[in-house]
Amino acid sequence: MKIWNTIVIGSGAAGLSCACQLKAAGVDVAIYTEGLDMGTSFNTGSDKQTYYKLGMYGSEADSPRQMAQDMCASGSCHGDIAFVEAALSSLAFHNLVLKGVPFPHDAFGQHIGYKTDHDPRRRATSCGPYTSKEMCMALRKDVARLEIPVFEKHIAVQLLRSEREGRVVGAHFLDLTTQKNHVVFAENIVLATGGPGEMYAKSVYPTKHTGAIGLALAIGAQACNLQESQFGLASLGFRWNVSGSYLQALPRMISTNADGSDEREFLREYFKDIAELYNMIFLKGYQWPFAAGHVPGSSLVDLFVYVETELRHRKVWLDYRNDPADLQLTKLSAEAQEYLRNSGALSGTTPLARLAAINAPAIDLYREHGIDLEREPLEVGICAQHNNGGLAGNLWWESVNIRHLFVIGELNGSHGVTRPGGTALNAGQVGAFRAAEFIAHRYQQNTLSEAECVARKKEVQRLWDMRCQEPCKLDWREERAILQERMTRAGAFLRRENDAGQALCESDAQWNKLVREPLGGLSMADRAEFLRTEWLCFAQLFYLKAIFEQCRSAGSRGGSIVLSAEGAVIHPKLPDDWRMKPENPAYRQKVLNAVVEGTVAPYAEVCWSACRAIPETDGWFENVWKEFRSGKLFS
Repeated sequence: MKIWNTIVIGSGAAGLSCACQLKAAGVDVAIYTEGLDMGTSFNTGSDKQTYYKLGMYGSEADSPRQMAQDMCASGSCHGDIAFVEAALSSLAFHNLVLKGVPFPHDAFGQHIGYKTDHDPRRRATSCGPYTSKEMCMALRKDVARLEIPVFEKHIAVQLLRSEREGRVVGAHFLDLTTQKNHVVFAENIVLATGGPGEMYAKSVYPTKHTGAIGLALAIGAQACNLQESQFGLASLGFRWNVSGSYLQALPRMISTNADGSDEREFLREYFKDIAELYNMIFLKGYQWPFAAGHVPGSSLVDLFVYVETELRHRKVWLDYRNDPADLQLTKLSAEAQEYLRNSGALSGTTPLARLAAINAPAIDLYREHGIDLEREPLEVGICAQHNNGGLAGNLWWESVNIRHLFVIGELNGSHGVTRPGGTALNAGQVGAFRAAEFIAHRYQQNTLSEAECVARKKEVQRLWDMRCQEPCKLDWREERAILQERMTRAGAFLRRENDAGQALCESDAQWNKLVREPLGGLSMADRAEFLRTEWLCFAQLFYLKAIFEQCRSAGSRGGSIVLSAEGAVIHPKLPDDWRMKPENPAYRQKVLNAVVEGTVAPYAEVCWSACRAIPETDGWFENVWKEFRSGKLFS
């Protein structure tokens, strides 16, 4: 029986990078994935998708500690994890540069940066709308060069844990090529499957991107900050974030009936004049994700779009074809005029002309997907975009309570309440380096018993055969649509305590129905999707429990606001019952942990714990060198 030292589940930028680092260190590693062309890294982006790293341009001072402080500024973020992400950001970034990712530099070799959301310095960089795709393409070449085995069309449906040792030992896959199921054993598992995008009805994640957090939660892996998700304006026909220059080009924001009739510039009813309206649209580009801290402020735009789409049942569009007759760019804020002037866009007579001056590839991107911004408006809505929470990892990205399980990429909940834009791409690469380094130094020796693996494989197969005997009577598409509607209703950026509690009860009932349903009569592909729906529902129990706790204790913060009768009026033209519960700042220095309660019932136990501080380091070279040589730092 083949027992791998390490299998990487997932093939996004984080998973590919980790596999390459492991192979370079001499580790026996393989990649199991739904497909190299699948997943968030390969299929998502924005106007100029951001990579966040330590500042390295000109005379602007920066340091790992300063960067860690900025990443922790919004709260609920462990300082030591942020410190690692900051310290390794330069290494991870230059590794990508050396692999051919075309991040721009000037004639002196300096990699230029810009300010992104929640960032006080110019740490952000980009190589265009497809930054993470460029990363994947470069890393895939390295995977091929290193001859790392890649098993595509493999869907993970179960993680295997040794109850005796409290560690992960393998995974159960459905192979869509051979139409068989496989049990794969490994000393270590690196889980790099991304966030649960399919949990929401309105999502900018790739279609059918479910992630695999439910599999880890089911074996008892601890999660943290599941309530902290990020939402923002995105196009609906072709799923893409309309951040940055898409809004800084100042498009008309219009709404229509479902059939395209009755066009209105609906934002006019909320602002005193056209200049105030367009200043807010411009700010929305800088401050793209919905943020409780920008209410009142630019995030009011998101609320007004929500009213238009969800309450009035109209469609909202970005229109780049013409300016309104009364728009005068010289009446805009000094900040907006300076940005447009520096970008060569102040003289643009249409939003499209301004967008072409600021970021021409942003236009090409939509044209490549059959949308011509010169001829048609772009339908948009508020969509789930990123999960700042996830599974809890230690300083080496190993699960805090399930040994030999490493969690990297978006699946690792290393971010706090908010994060500077692009931090996720850096965190994924840093996590890949850390997990690979630890495995190579501590877990490269195989310790699994082949006899125990054979017995476990037989038991997994026996249970699988039993579940596939009777015909399935449920449609996974209908069940997934139900849980998606529930999460968008109760767990998106507008939250109420009662709604979260009711949704939690509904999710519990659905889970108990799904887990008892047999899988006979289904194709292997439908079995895979049914099980993904099942585990997505399981994960939803944890997310909703965390959201309920946020509503009850922490209040409005980060990417969501809590509506409460005792809250403050948000805006006079919003519904009367929209009152915003204030944030309780006492919870900024706490992280919300979640773990399965008991060994049978799928219920989440949540509790707050104190954030760990950023470590004070004043090392002496010879001592650090000695610890490094001895391997003590890996203990």
